[in-house]
Amino acid sequence: MKVNKHVNLGNGIYSVDARYICPGNACCYLMIEGDQVAIIETGTAYTAEGIHEALISLGFGIESVRYIVPTHVHLDHAGGAGVLMQRYPNAQLAIHPRGARHMINPDKLIEGSKAVYGEEKFTQFYGKIIPVSADRVLIIEDGEKLYLENRVLEFRHTPGHAGHHFCIWDQASQGWFSGDTFGISYAAMASDLDRFIIPTTSPVQFDPDKLLASIDLLMSYGPKRFFLTHYSVVEEPRKKADLLREQIECYREIAYSLCHEPDREQKILLAVKKMTLTKISSAQPSLDLKAVEKLLELDFILNAQGINIWASKQEQKKKSDVGIK
Repeated sequence: MKVNKHVNLGNGIYSVDARYICPGNACCYLMIEGDQVAIIETGTAYTAEGIHEALISLGFGIESVRYIVPTHVHLDHAGGAGVLMQRYPNAQLAIHPRGARHMINPDKLIEGSKAVYGEEKFTQFYGKIIPVSADRVLIIEDGEKLYLENRVLEFRHTPGHAGHHFCIWDQASQGWFSGDTFGISYAAMASDLDRFIIPTTSPVQFDPDKLLASIDLLMSYGPKRFFLTHYSVVEEPRKKADLLREQIECYREIAYSLCHEPDREQKILLAVKKMTLTKISSAQPSLDLKAVEKLLELDFILNAQGINIWASKQEQKKKSDVGIK
């Protein structure tokens, strides 16, 4: 798959492939208003060069970048922040209050990611993580607004995938930059009928109730489109929101049904994979299911981890509620 320097999505918004794992897995966005640029999502340390090439080809220099905005601090979304902040000296890093300390000192992020992926894959996927100077970090509270020239960006905190997640509402495009809150939908999951979408958990902070509430919040704005990190813009959001809600409830049911099973995480993985592929086959029978299964292999694993950890937390809470230590 050829990686384009940038794709014009209209309304002054351009997507740039993040060069993460493989082309078409993750992207960043350039928002241009007048002489100012916001970079939404940073990708990894390997993404910075592609962003710079896109900006140069669009006629913008390093002084034009006003904001760098990761939706949350997972490293496929924020791993390139330090590199970009070094390159663009006028930029401020806009970040969720719970994510700021991890951008200033990323040691725990690095440690956690290495625990999930291993040392070799961590280096392959993310490269070197560079801290961001505290005096350039802009903490964004729920409902706060930033201005790119006269363009208003509204930030809403959206837990469920991660407690340090926000989404950005852009009135000009009637769209949300949704990070991982509104799921993932790769190009290979599209057919002439539609483009399938699946939720994404995280290994430690997945919470189905909070994620459902966040999706409801996003939909209350009446959006026309979502700018996904994984991957690019999707439209017909109402239908996709229903798909996400349905699958999140399935995740909950899978966790409850397997709560006392030995080797639970592996059984959750198999159940999630079966459920998802069945729904894809039913909705879009023309898709190559084997190819989709291979594409989603890592996502299935991470989702199973997230569901399993959430199930463990529910068990612990139940024991605490009845006074069992």
